Amino acid sequence: MTLPSFAQETSPPPIAAPSPSGNQAAASGKPSEAEMMKQMTELAKLNENHKLLASLAGTWSYTVKMWMNPDPNAKPQESKGTSVTKSTMEGRFFVTEVSGKMEMPGPDGKMKDFTFKGMGTDGYDNVKKKFVGSWVDNMGTGIMMSEGDYDPGTKTFTYTSEYEAMPGMKQKIREVLKMTDKDHHVFEWYEDRGGQEAKTMEISYTRKK
Repeated sequence: MTLPSFAQETSPPPIAAPSPSGNQAAASGKPSEAEMMKQMTELAKLNENHKLLASLAGTWSYTVKMWMNPDPNAKPQESKGTSVTKSTMEGRFFVTEVSGKMEMPGPDGKMKDFTFKGMGTDGYDNVKKKFVGSWVDNMGTGIMMSEGDYDPGTKTFTYTSEYEAMPGMKQKIREVLKMTDKDHHVFEWYEDRGGQEAKTMEISYTRKK
């Protein structure tokens, strides 16, 4: 038996599924996949900050002064070494390897010759809009991370960090790198000691010809 046309049920047309990368992204306010890829490409580009770091590439001789004696009138301990900085990742990062000879107190408290080795990685993070760095050496097993800015007026980098050399003894650090000229720069290390900042290290670098 055939029902009259007004009594017949008709199936509604199928509803198209929304595009995951289109309508859903627009509805949530998030950028589409194509927009994200475009932004990532832009953020991966080199800029003047990376060129600034590139000026520190090369082989350097250094003299380091360390104020390890609690007596403020005591002379700093001095040592020398070599630092080599090379570009990597098409100029996005710069890896520095350091080696030198110094005297350190041994387990018996007596001063002994020590071969120091360290490695740092520096870059400019386009997302954070900060200079970033990491440091490791053969005097510990931790990785120190730092972030900083550059003052073009004084040609100075200033980084801040926090390092835990001993369990439960976290210490705030301020690092200052002053670019004297293209062949010389000076690094200064300041430690926060109970709210009082103390300069405990200074390194003078000269480019090797």
